Amino acid sequence: MQKLRSVKGMNDILPEQMPAWRRLEETFRATVERHGYQEMRSPIVEPTALFVRSIGEATDIVEKEMYTFTDKGDHSLTLRPEGTASCVRAYLQHSAGERSPVTKWFYMGPMFRRERPAKGRYRQFYQAGVELYGDPGPYTDAEMIDMVVSMLRDLGVLDVEVLINSLGSEGSRERYREALLAYLLPLRDSLSAESQARLERSPLRVLDSKAPEDQEIAEGAPRILDFLDEADQTHFDGLRATLDALGTPYRVEPRLVRGLDYYTRTLFEVQGRGSALGAQNALLGGGRYDAMVGELGGPSTPAIGFAMGLERILMVLPEAEAPAPIDAFVIATRPELRLEASVLARDLRREGLRIDGDLRGGSLKSQLRRADKVGARLALLLGPRELEEGLVQLKDLRDKAQQDVPRAELAALILRMLER
Repeated sequence: MQKLRSVKGMNDILPEQMPAWRRLEETFRATVERHGYQEMRSPIVEPTALFVRSIGEATDIVEKEMYTFTDKGDHSLTLRPEGTASCVRAYLQHSAGERSPVTKWFYMGPMFRRERPAKGRYRQFYQAGVELYGDPGPYTDAEMIDMVVSMLRDLGVLDVEVLINSLGSEGSRERYREALLAYLLPLRDSLSAESQARLERSPLRVLDSKAPEDQEIAEGAPRILDFLDEADQTHFDGLRATLDALGTPYRVEPRLVRGLDYYTRTLFEVQGRGSALGAQNALLGGGRYDAMVGELGGPSTPAIGFAMGLERILMVLPEAEAPAPIDAFVIATRPELRLEASVLARDLRREGLRIDGDLRGGSLKSQLRRADKVGARLALLLGPRELEEGLVQLKDLRDKAQQDVPRAELAALILRMLER
């Protein structure tokens, strides 16, 4: 019989890994909620056309990485490869812009791309991100970048670098596209095969290429910052001035374009340092996408967001002591007392305590070993004497002290002990 295993690039997250995941998710949630963002959840499956229209046909995601299938109704559906397009679709479908001039959402959940698995990159991966609609910036842009840095600092991730750039609006980008093509076309034969194939459709993607030959050519390419019109330059100057006022360190990187076609004006990426990340050092990134809402059928609406791969952040998180998953472990000293042990455990759980027990029976020694193994701070022994006298024998597994406690006082005592 064939041995069943998870799909390549789609991994189980086991209980011993979950404390780090929860810490990351809870820190992200607390940070963005302090900034006024509210949670939304979108379906995992969306119409394929949503991603083709929003992300761009010439991107790697659409060209070769999406999980797309045709359902029984002959509809082309896709497992979502990223969160922004789904949020925009929901923003329009539910007329969120009519309820408030500024809408601030955040999301967390699995995304799917059939890219080659690599260190910290998987075919099912988890992203958290925010989207903000209705504010053209640049103060909003700077606040979002500062929020990201604050979140990483709270997580203990300090060795990072913030890169910023501006892709300008449509006119600025078109002028830059023409200048970039004029530079790249004579060098076409020296580019990687992938960059040659998409050069005329999406020349900015050459700047995003990781191929060494492309990176060398990109070094001499024109800078997009030299092609910004007055409005775009004013916006970028405002972004930098606000970051400076907030004390948020950053570096201007004119070659930063990222791999999605929908970005306009502000673009940013946070990179980590060190060997844990491998060749790809980006932790998270985002930017402004002021045209997408209109392109998907809505009114012209400024928008900005960022997304981070949780697996990537987990790779650089400093190790932290995981909290004990169990407060107390209930032990029936005799098999016939297992029913009473179940009732005791139920009563304590109703008081908000995390209680476990081994209802298979077994010796006192084996049950104490089990209590140690699950990380319980306390053991609660229930024997014939305790049952008759309305007591529970409480054993502190840290300092080995024992005491008899009236059952009615047990929950309050445990809560006091856990606060120490």
